[in-house]
Amino acid sequence: MRPISSTIDTRCPLHDNYRGSRLISRIFRLRGLFGTAPATPEPRSAMTTVKYSLEDFTRDMESLIESQPGNQQIFDKGSAWLERLVSNPDSIPMEFRMPLGTGPRPNHASRMLYQGESGLQVTAVVWGAGDHLGPHDHLTWGMIGILDNTLTETRYHRVDDHNVDGYAKLEKDRAANFKPGEITLLIPETDEIHQMDNLTDKPTVEIHVYGNDLRSIDRHAYNLESGKVTTFRTQKWDNC
Repeated sequence: MRPISSTIDTRCPLHDNYRGSRLISRIFRLRGLFGTAPATPEPRSAMTTVKYSLEDFTRDMESLIESQPGNQQIFDKGSAWLERLVSNPDSIPMEFRMPLGTGPRPNHASRMLYQGESGLQVTAVVWGAGDHLGPHDHLTWGMIGILDNTLTETRYHRVDDHNVDGYAKLEKDRAANFKPGEITLLIPETDEIHQMDNLTDKPTVEIHVYGNDLRSIDRHAYNLESGKVTTFRTQKWDNC
């Protein structure tokens, strides 16, 4: 089944019939300490006026995953494709670009765009003005592209010995403000603990890409003051 588009309703798409493998990868950031963005691959079509769509992105990613490439290749190509996707102002429908306005997090929204049998997952995430999410991990590779506005990301790493269950001591690593068209990457168990803040007065819209369905992963939220670690799992999406 094709990804959600502006021509259909907001229910979650079913799995597409692709094969894939779990990928645990060593990757690089596109900005700041870890160098610059890789060269963009050749476009799928010579018609440069054709916008790169969500369907193009998921097809390219699934094809790449199915070929079982090296870790460098999947992130080199995948991040460049995501950069093209978030540079397309029509990549997701307008109804996916606003916070929910109701429920326990009215100033936030997380909506499913695509879920593949390979594990590839694509979501649209909206951070309303002043929205905040404390430090948490992902335990799968991830790529996040900014579509609208800006977002402040703060990275942390653990400095404890991991010997006490339910406890972690974090140390701030770096912080960066990401603007439209920019990408930030998540390295599982190495460089993936981050805090997200929208410090502006309007919504920030992102496209998140993960190597596995977050609903199947027991992840962790970290309390900076007490050191308490809380295990959680994404239960559902706001359009499911």
